[in-house]
Amino acid sequence: MNEHGAEITSQRIFRWDELDGVRWDDDKVDAQILTGEHMHLIRAVYEPGAIYPMHSHPHEQFSLLLSGRLLLTVGDETREIGAGDGWYAPGGVPHGGQVLGDEPAVFIDVYSPATTWILDVFATGTPYDSQR
Repeated sequence: MNEHGAEITSQRIFRWDELDGVRWDDDKVDAQILTGEHMHLIRAVYEPGAIYPMHSHPHEQFSLLLSGRLLLTVGDETREIGAGDGWYAPGGVPHGGQVLGDEPAVFIDVYSPATTWILDVFATGTPYDSQR
């Protein structure tokens, strides 16, 4: 484990409830990160009403919404999505959204390649302070 999350390159099996996380946005967001050799895996919980700020980054991102609902924008497409839906944001494409309803939105993000930018987000607890 390092200050940015579990280094999964040596730990092959993990439990989310055993990993340290970070909270930000006035405790409306809780997130945990695992870092592999070439990718990051993040579990994020956004409380009802929380904003997933519009942002972009140079690496690609796949995400899967496990529970809750989001009004999500990726590039020029905006849709309401629910549990089991996902999205792909190529590098450089703005994306973000807002939690809908009274249930938290829980999603998994996979970022590739591994990047110091996302580690900085976790180290500072300040997500998406600028588009990267």
